[in-house]
Amino acid sequence: MNPVNLRRFKILMNIAFITLAVLFLVLLFVFRGSMNRYISRAIKQQTSVEAQKSIAQIVDSAFNYRKNGEGFVITFLEFGATGCISCRKMEVVMKEIKEKYPYKVKVKFFNVLLPENQDMMKYFGIATIPTQVLMDSSGKEVFRHTGYFSTEELDNEIKSLNP
Repeated sequence: MNPVNLRRFKILMNIAFITLAVLFLVLLFVFRGSMNRYISRAIKQQTSVEAQKSIAQIVDSAFNYRKNGEGFVITFLEFGATGCISCRKMEVVMKEIKEKYPYKVKVKFFNVLLPENQDMMKYFGIATIPTQVLMDSSGKEVFRHTGYFSTEELDNEIKSLNP
């Protein structure tokens, strides 16, 4: 192959590689929700049946307000880590929700890096942080979001669950 053709071939190969890389990134972005759900299911399956039952009992006793008599209507679980930038932004959101709904919404943070929170993380199938989980008064998950979620967006979700 002569030098001119070799140079053209290298340029075309670089263009093809860049095109494939961009396409791959676009597909990852488009299907991120599906991938997150798939990974979440896989994480849940890593938990033994005994651990699932044990965590289910803990969740039921702590967040089923119909049984435990606490007056909350919604539980807001935040799964994150202290070193995560989006998680630190969510600290402000958690504080604002606590202040706005002190008797209506129970806010609970789980640092997924701590060993004592690993079973809870697996039980809920947390694949990405930050992840917000809203549960109704019977302790059933009714909403999930991954990534930063503003106070306004969360407030709208809370209002839609209990107007």
